[in-house]
Amino acid sequence: MKKRRISGKTYEKNLVPVIGKHVFGNLYDIDEKILKDISAIRTAVIEASKVGNLHIIEILEKQFNVQNSPDLGGVSMIALIEESHVSVHTWPESRYATVDIYSCGVNSNPALAFEYIVSVFKPKSYKVFTADRSTDDGEDSTKVFNTLN
Repeated sequence: MKKRRISGKTYEKNLVPVIGKHVFGNLYDIDEKILKDISAIRTAVIEASKVGNLHIIEILEKQFNVQNSPDLGGVSMIALIEESHVSVHTWPESRYATVDIYSCGVNSNPALAFEYIVSVFKPKSYKVFTADRSTDDGEDSTKVFNTLN
């Protein structure tokens, strides 16, 4: 078994490499109606998961009320997937949402899932970030994120 040294300590290298693909971002200037619509957000998460070849186990969701008001506020939604998770958090009062998709599935594509959610939310602008969270130190991020520009 291969050994790896980090900060003066020796660790065994994993027997099976983990491919960790993390795509997350901030979506700006979105129609407030979309950001309050828990049903539409749930549908977007389900469809994005299909597009990204992610397999949902369970979805947890919470609709908040605007502070000191009965009006509907933002939504937090987390889909536990076989590969890890998909989360969406919305702030209608700020016309803002965050999306986080992490997958350790070899055949999954969290970048496509992220882009699907962007297409549904239709932000005027957004930022997307990626992180290669694979165990293989030599893994080329372009292989992991082959759909991102």
